[in-house]
Amino acid sequence: MKKSRNILVVFLTMSLLLMGLTACGSSGNNGESKSKFNSIEQIKKNGKIKIGVFADKPPFGYVDSDGKNQGFDVYIAKRFTKDLLGDESKVEFVLVDAASRVAYLESNKVDIIMANFTVTDERKEKVDFANPYMKLSFGIVSPDSEPITSIDQLKEKGQRLIVAKGTTAETYFTKEYPEIELLKFDQYTEIFAALKDGRGAAIANDNTELIAWAKSNPGFTVSIPAFGGQDTIAPAVAKGNTELLNWINTELDNLGKEQFIHQAYKETLNEVYGEGYTDELVVEGGKLE
Repeated sequence: MKKSRNILVVFLTMSLLLMGLTACGSSGNNGESKSKFNSIEQIKKNGKIKIGVFADKPPFGYVDSDGKNQGFDVYIAKRFTKDLLGDESKVEFVLVDAASRVAYLESNKVDIIMANFTVTDERKEKVDFANPYMKLSFGIVSPDSEPITSIDQLKEKGQRLIVAKGTTAETYFTKEYPEIELLKFDQYTEIFAALKDGRGAAIANDNTELIAWAKSNPGFTVSIPAFGGQDTIAPAVAKGNTELLNWINTELDNLGKEQFIHQAYKETLNEVYGEGYTDELVVEGGKLE
């Protein structure tokens, strides 16, 4: 009988120990349950919001010579921060590349992605998109000396099309034109360097990005200005983060009443594109006309 009681004591002790370890494993450093994303309450408690932006994609997201984040996406992100936390300086900009945007949301490294993120059905399966603040299509830029004026030219032997990994351009050509050889890079700086070095015949990307780059790089032209239909750019949050998603949509609606996205265009994009592109690019109030 004594032996049976000892076995029972050992069993109960081990059970309690395992329960304790399980409880510790499911809690954060402060004993709070971990979540796959931060609530608005937690963001306010932290005193900052983490927003993923590009470092090398002017005029949408880039780091200037003083080490400060600038660009169209950044301008809007700062206003989001001001309206949510009362001070635009309470944003922590997290630098991402095109291929890491989804992963940064899934791992809770950022609360919002505002890195020129094009809405696609495939991405909708992994993240939740808010309403859009911009519209665009694909474009192709090539050297003036050897312009690519039709996609069929890229099917010729020896031609390579340069794309950035994780972009809709990569997805589009992989699906629609599998016979075209793609030269892929992680960074936007790399794709433009590759075109200048002659490693590829052309770059396919968002036409907004290519127009801006070609204007500041003589010898290159956006030889196919638009193809592949119209897409939209929108903020994205972690899958299931309905609270923050709804806040962003309400914020965009309110900002539309003061034409804020037009103001953002004027402050960050007008110098690059001119006033003639405003209606072609801006989505106000989160609603496509």
